[in-house]
Amino acid sequence: MHVPDGFLDAPTSLATAGVAAAGVAVALRGARRELDDRTAPMAGLVATFVFAAQMITFPIGAGTSGHLLGGALAAVLVGPWSAVLCLSVVLGVQALLMADGGITALGTNITLLGLVTVVVGWGVFVALRRVLPKRTALVAPAAAVGAFASVPVAALVFTGLFAVGGNAPVDLSAVVVAMLAWHTAIGLGEAAITGLVVASIVAVRPDLVHGARPLLAHRELEVREVATS
Repeated sequence: MHVPDGFLDAPTSLATAGVAAAGVAVALRGARRELDDRTAPMAGLVATFVFAAQMITFPIGAGTSGHLLGGALAAVLVGPWSAVLCLSVVLGVQALLMADGGITALGTNITLLGLVTVVVGWGVFVALRRVLPKRTALVAPAAAVGAFASVPVAALVFTGLFAVGGNAPVDLSAVVVAMLAWHTAIGLGEAAITGLVVASIVAVRPDLVHGARPLLAHRELEVREVATS
């Protein structure tokens, strides 16, 4: 979903750059509460994995491409604030060193891939975690659903940006169909990969998974209550 230079007009690109800058600034403060001796190395691994996964791209048309996004995966593993920073670093490296997405479109790509996917993926995950039984085995399925939901929503946001400030001579209806069709399919792959990665880590070290920590604390509280009763 990397948006290339010139695909959106200057006002739209500047607006998304402002949104991205504000989001990263807030994430820098929020990440202080998430990162510790265990999660800091995990954040580096997550950024590396997302960087590699995004190298697998699928041409969609009109100069755009689709690929795995990784926002929900990063949010569940290291927390939403740290996830925003991980995705922003990945997108910055891709734009500056690999000409992937373009420098003038960096704010747009951070907004779509680093903010929208994280917010939607984490929001769906937290909502499911609240209503599902308090079991760590359900962390991976909840993460998978959040990952799936984040992809078409990001595609819809991009479509809205294109409707407002699209510069390419492409019909809006064609963009909508292409983006939603491809990214619904990509969302299934994103859900599968997210679920497998989270499940594998939860199985051996659930304490390393940010999204599983409240469940571990709940389980410890239940054990203590049983022991004292």
